Amino acid sequence: MQNAELVEFQWPYLASLIGSPEEIARSAVASGALIRRREIRSADTLLRLAITYGFCGFSLRQTAAYAQTIGFASISDVALLKRFRRCGPWLGELLAQKIAERAGRHELPANRLRLRLIDATTVARPGSTGIDWRLHMSLDVSRGQVDHIELTDAKGAETLTRFAFASSDLVIADRGYAKAKDLDHVSRASAFFIVRTSRHSMKLEYRDGRPFDYVEGLNQLPEAAAGEFALQVRVSAHHALPCRLIGIRKSEPAAERTRSKILAEGRKKHRITDPRTLESAGFMAVLTNLPADQATPEQILDLYRFRWQIEMNFKDLKSVLELDALPAKDPALARTYIYAKLLGTFLIDDLTSRYLSFSPWGYEIQPAAVGVATAQDLA
Repeated sequence: MQNAELVEFQWPYLASLIGSPEEIARSAVASGALIRRREIRSADTLLRLAITYGFCGFSLRQTAAYAQTIGFASISDVALLKRFRRCGPWLGELLAQKIAERAGRHELPANRLRLRLIDATTVARPGSTGIDWRLHMSLDVSRGQVDHIELTDAKGAETLTRFAFASSDLVIADRGYAKAKDLDHVSRASAFFIVRTSRHSMKLEYRDGRPFDYVEGLNQLPEAAAGEFALQVRVSAHHALPCRLIGIRKSEPAAERTRSKILAEGRKKHRITDPRTLESAGFMAVLTNLPADQATPEQILDLYRFRWQIEMNFKDLKSVLELDALPAKDPALARTYIYAKLLGTFLIDDLTSRYLSFSPWGYEIQPAAVGVATAQDLA
């Protein structure tokens, strides 16, 4: 069944996954999304049209025609544009509620860590040659669910300080998050991290304060075996964060591919590549604050490989859901489109999981009303 058909025929149930009609109406009014009711008379109708526009990939004109065909509203695409411009904050709140609902569904045992993969991807408007939006996301591997989403403009930096952490979290992130303040933010929450690093990511020291030479240190690693160094990250003049640098030599083909990319980028930017940068390309290294008695270097590197799951999640959003085919040029409208796309994704995921849980009828049976015979009565 296509997305448009799901929204058309399953809408009452989909809307119930967000909240009651009264809750949806209150949030729409409070956020300023629903002010005038001349063409669109209810928050439920406005939400349905926003999901149709964003998640189903309809244009404004198609959405307006759909509203008139179904009998919801007689509204022009220009009037619909004005309504949708005000919907971004409201849809963002509804999306945050869905994420919070998922985050609280299951409690993990106290002796296990919750694996959280963190990354960001970019979204551009049609005809744009740069970055217009950045989508920041955290994926809970244990449940295969997104537990945090934040949408910023192009200036919104990739940083771990955007996320809240608990002592049961093990955060895995790429080198873009290898910043001293980011790692300190995770550590102050008593959480753990595994973050890829590079020669220029941050200032590394031995535990006694002596500077650590990244290239010279990694050159000491044996062939085809992981090694580690007990180091610390300099956060400030009076504070250093103890950590372990886990490194391994790349295979020659993998190292050569990395060097080719570095050289190509240098030629593109008309700059001379430092030979030590090419030498460091022969290694892969991560920083972690997991104690040595909890994870070996080999286990740390195996855990880092999970990061590709969030890469696949972004690829799904961009290819299957066409997240990168952003039709809106207006910033307020673009925010509505992206939030509607993501909210629709969560709703369909919930619908699918609940159908599987309550097959063959596909939904949870409500408690019996007074006067209606139950199975126990009939037994």
